[in-house]
Amino acid sequence: MITDNVRIFSLNTGMQYAKEVARILGMHVASHEEREFEDGEHKIRSLERVRGKEVYIVQSLFSESTMSVNDKLCKLLFLIGSLKDACALKITLIVPYLCYARKDRKTKDWDPVTTKYLAQIIEAVGTDHVVTLDVHNLQAFQNSFRCFTDHLEAKILFADYFLTLVANEDIVIMSPDAGGMKRADEFRISLSKRLQKEFPVIFMEKKRSEGIVSGSSLVGDVKNKTVIIIDDLISSGTTLSRAASACKESGALKVYAAATHGVFSETANVNFQSNALDRIVITNSIPNIRINEELKGKKVVILDTVPLVAECIRRLHTNESLTELSY
Repeated sequence: MITDNVRIFSLNTGMQYAKEVARILGMHVASHEEREFEDGEHKIRSLERVRGKEVYIVQSLFSESTMSVNDKLCKLLFLIGSLKDACALKITLIVPYLCYARKDRKTKDWDPVTTKYLAQIIEAVGTDHVVTLDVHNLQAFQNSFRCFTDHLEAKILFADYFLTLVANEDIVIMSPDAGGMKRADEFRISLSKRLQKEFPVIFMEKKRSEGIVSGSSLVGDVKNKTVIIIDDLISSGTTLSRAASACKESGALKVYAAATHGVFSETANVNFQSNALDRIVITNSIPNIRINEELKGKKVVILDTVPLVAECIRRLHTNESLTELSY
């Protein structure tokens, strides 16, 4: 049970998602003010008392037509700082999609490790706890933050979705590159438990340099099988399209893709017009405003993460384990 000691906040850009989370918990999103000034600066503050309260801020960090990810991040930092100054007891930031999570290591001389810098500024304004969903590199995420962190996973949603769709088919789980094998294997475990049968995990060779992706050799057999490609996000769709084409050329009967975050650049709408992918399953961690309407109706399925986030808040408030939310 959620007590009166809890407050939920969000920026205006994430308000609809936060309202749905609050509704499940029998709450409302706390009122706040966002003011824009003519010189481009802005002010943000709570309109409700938070002294001694347990505060949850629910906000995905991604760019959209009305606000860049950097402006959104700046507003979020100012909100956290103002709530800390208003004597909030504890501030938990729940970020279904975390920006800058892909730049988690040095790949060239003098490269930035942006994930680490992001963690430092989030902590600097007074954040006590950070929760995210299917972050790109879990180890880098956990190592970047010194405050408490938790990590939610959408594989349970994907496993429930595919349960009836592929129950009677010969299945192969695939990672589009060797680095995603652990993610693919964890999904295999989750789906195997539901179907009460085992199936293999394979991957495709992939190399990336200067933004150019190469390599298309499959490590594993897909002939006459149904392939489910698992990834954390879809941006341009190039990787998934290449993987799906390689599978079909190698004799796969059907190819599905499941990725938690549908970033969907304009290139993705073009890449997914081909028949290589039979279905693309994503979540609403990012409002799917960039997806071509034809793709939405024909090929793309969107799963709801709101109940997962709401249950996360309930469990954090009651000091229950989050482990079961991933299986």
